[in-house]
Amino acid sequence: MKRHVFAGLAAGIALASWLVPAGAQQDFSDVSIKSTHVAGKVYMLEGRGGNIGVSIGEDGVLIVDDQFALLSGKIREAIEKLGPGKLKFVLNTHWHADHVGGNPSFGKEATIVAHTNVRKRLTTKQELFGRVVEPMEKDGLPVVTFDQSLSIHFNGEEIKVLHFPRGHTDGDSVILFTGSNVVHMGDHLFAGTFPFIDLEHGGDVEGFTRNVERLIEQLPADMKVIPGHGPLGTIDTVKTFHRMLVETTDVVRKSIALGKSLAEIQTEGVPAEWQGWGAGFIPTDRWLETIHKSLTRK
Repeated sequence: MKRHVFAGLAAGIALASWLVPAGAQQDFSDVSIKSTHVAGKVYMLEGRGGNIGVSIGEDGVLIVDDQFALLSGKIREAIEKLGPGKLKFVLNTHWHADHVGGNPSFGKEATIVAHTNVRKRLTTKQELFGRVVEPMEKDGLPVVTFDQSLSIHFNGEEIKVLHFPRGHTDGDSVILFTGSNVVHMGDHLFAGTFPFIDLEHGGDVEGFTRNVERLIEQLPADMKVIPGHGPLGTIDTVKTFHRMLVETTDVVRKSIALGKSLAEIQTEGVPAEWQGWGAGFIPTDRWLETIHKSLTRK
């Protein structure tokens, strides 16, 4: 039992260091920004935190998410290497700091767009893993918000911003670059690892799984996929991720029905196919705890 308690605590500390601004405690000096051409007008930038989508073209620059504040300079340099143009739009997939930390910097020159609940979270004090997240400064706030969806016609294509409720948080968006045939999944996809689902801020394991299933049904089979975390993928990447969600949730659901405790479920673990997925951001014990809490809180 103690092993599970300490594992959960360690995971919580690790998560807090990624998701909550920590000022001088964060050291990004060793971070480099990797650029990958995805398709059409769209690129992916990898650094530390959530993957960034970039549209470069005749209308200028649009980015999806912007990682941490202290990486803004490096991100700008990486974008400038992709091509000329003024930054016009920043789309936020949700409110966590590893996706919106650069908002105050980029928001001075571009229009920030996000779901209504993202602005609500960023304008009010939040608490995550026992740490207070202060409201974001004005320059970093979304100035265009929506409830269900919106489209931005930019760089020769329609860019659809779609809200998926009760998923990773209560304010998640998935971004479709319809002409380039690219989707940015935000944190509805952790490629090859167990996901973090923020149950305290509107997330839900079953809702998350349904959202991923809906996306598989709706997206073209040849679409390129930018995950919130992990390497560039395809629809097959999303299908494998969905199968993991279904199978590991079924393990926990059946164990609960048999009267097993969380500690027993964690000891038994997950099917062999998914055991390596705990080597990423979320360890296996933490993922099983998330499923258990999500299923039993109702």
